[in-house]
Amino acid sequence: MASDTVLFQIASIVALIGMGLGWRGVMTRYSGFYDLPTAWSMMFWGILIGGLYGALADYFMFIPYISSKMEDASISNLIVICLLLAVGVHLMLRRERVRRTGSQPTSGWTLGLAVGGMIAMFIILRMLQLNSNSVGIELFGSIICVALVSPRAHALLFCFHGYGMLLGKRWKAVIRTFGGLTILINGLYYAVITPIAWIFIIPFVLLADKQSTDWVWAAVPTPARRRLRRIWADQSRARAKEEE
Repeated sequence: MASDTVLFQIASIVALIGMGLGWRGVMTRYSGFYDLPTAWSMMFWGILIGGLYGALADYFMFIPYISSKMEDASISNLIVICLLLAVGVHLMLRRERVRRTGSQPTSGWTLGLAVGGMIAMFIILRMLQLNSNSVGIELFGSIICVALVSPRAHALLFCFHGYGMLLGKRWKAVIRTFGGLTILINGLYYAVITPIAWIFIIPFVLLADKQSTDWVWAAVPTPARRRLRRIWADQSRARAKEEE
């Protein structure tokens, strides 16, 4: 049986890979046209917040869940932990540096990637500890799903929170994030015990991912949008000439 140190290193590496893949697509498409320094700053804060959130959720929710099927895990723990995170996300996206540039959606995306990555690390570590003597395809599949889904799902949730703030729906954004977090963390924990649950979780993430381009687009300044449209038009014409 591998030591906890080795298992922690494996969980960390897999979670970081999931965070890296979560950056690709939406954020890379608009690279250079949003407040990248603030986004990276949010990544740092997300690691700190995610570490605290992950530790609390692991101790007060996940351990009781796997040991007694939630009999000893109070619903109040779930409410308090998820509400604290939702309020914390809102306070982070209300920072002057974020509001000045209107980068709430992109900052929310990177903040969510880091928080989701830390949650994935805790979950993967527990999965490896629980199944260290029975490694199989099902375990590998669940680990991959956790590593990919947790960072991206949290990024989508926090990005939508930032988008709501741009529209002036501050308290609605907090309530939506709180509700989304309670569903998400329960879904992740349930899928660890019942892997078939992934076929219900992944489609919801894919559906939300289609809307994320609109949320991130709202964070791109108007002058930058015009330049970006011209770049896309030039690229389209260049591809058309190559095809001819």
